[in-house]
Amino acid sequence: MFDLELLSLTPPGWGATLVSGFVNSVLLAVGGYAVGLAIGVSGATGKLYGGSLLREILDDYTTVVRAVPELVLILLLYYAGTDAINRLLAWISAGSININGVAAGIAVIGIVQGAYSTEVIRAAILAIPAGQIEAARAFGMPSLMVLWRVILPAMLPFALPGLGNLWLVATKDTALLAVVGFNELTLATRQAAGSTKAYLLFFSAAALIYLALTMLSTSLFKLLEARASRGLMVTHG
Repeated sequence: MFDLELLSLTPPGWGATLVSGFVNSVLLAVGGYAVGLAIGVSGATGKLYGGSLLREILDDYTTVVRAVPELVLILLLYYAGTDAINRLLAWISAGSININGVAAGIAVIGIVQGAYSTEVIRAAILAIPAGQIEAARAFGMPSLMVLWRVILPAMLPFALPGLGNLWLVATKDTALLAVVGFNELTLATRQAAGSTKAYLLFFSAAALIYLALTMLSTSLFKLLEARASRGLMVTHG
């Protein structure tokens, strides 16, 4: 039914192309997820503890990003973002630049992830018993120390389920970057299938790769959730 030789790592197989695309997909997902987490922590603390103007800006950011389809956002951020940077450089009389594809892809996924991470982390912080934060402040801890030593560890059990889902979303969002020509797994699969006409073989192989990544990721996040929840169970014991 399938000519499995087409999946070999050496010609005439396209296995090496798929592996390269998968590695690029994972790099994009990891980078975008990390950027999204950084935005999420900053955005959540800004929404909860920032001034009215900052809260309004963050509200607009999370609302717009969550309302607009991700494919539209990716096209808008990838093309319009690059154009805006070059226009700014031209305005200050600097030469235009070609944005690195990996960096642009990570930035795009990170901005999208950041909006969702902000809400997940904000809700997790609100779930922390208020007395824990008040006690830390009563001991005279600076705000950053309270965030690092008290808030972030305490909110993990509440945030990890949502953050785990966002990681899975990030792995899928990398496929959308195929529309801007980035050589991730989906684009590599299309190239292989188009060249060999073995569409069912290659798209089935890509689906199995995504499934394996999802199963592995789910198992890892379950371990993290179990570890983070141990302290929570002791606290309520």
